[in-house]
Amino acid sequence: MSNPFRIGVLGSGKGSNFVAIANAVAAGKIPAQVAVVLSDVESSGILNHARDRKIPAQFVQPGPFRTKLGEEAEREFVNRLRGANVDLILLAGFMRVLKGDFLRAFENRIVNIHPSLLPSFPGLEAWKQALAHGVKVTGCTVHFVDAGVDAGPIIGQTSVPVLDDDTAESLHQRIHTAEHELYPKCVAAIARGEISVAGRRVIWKKG
Repeated sequence: MSNPFRIGVLGSGKGSNFVAIANAVAAGKIPAQVAVVLSDVESSGILNHARDRKIPAQFVQPGPFRTKLGEEAEREFVNRLRGANVDLILLAGFMRVLKGDFLRAFENRIVNIHPSLLPSFPGLEAWKQALAHGVKVTGCTVHFVDAGVDAGPIIGQTSVPVLDDDTAESLHQRIHTAEHELYPKCVAAIARGEISVAGRRVIWKKG
């Protein structure tokens, strides 16, 4: 019997996308196991959700910077992920930009979900950007992580209409609902070996 596909998750906040992934794993929809959950915030909800599910969950001191990991912290994250023998790393609301050494350690094995239809509205609070621009459709994107900001090859997208009476909160909530369906679907395809990357394009094998 082959070893199970192993997932590491990084998060900074409540962990709702992690919960969607963990529930899909438990239901057999993703042929994998969550091997470890790491957070740069000691009181984060994602660590509590992982511990409730008996998944190894650890806080890692992030270092002196606000938007990236310090060098020592980066090494610690990499070492813990390697120690857990992860095949794939999922970012689930991880609020720090990953830099060169981290990306090189797990090349083409780090995946993120972003609350817009990239390449539109990269960066923070993308749902507020969408409202400010008056677009009629936004959504969410699952993509591989590279050195750019929300710029890696796109794995999957789901559109979400922007309603006339939407507030930032109501739009964000509907995008979250779409994320919780799209992220597990994309992760399951990766775990099954149904995804390949050709330059900027991600190819899904026809099943």
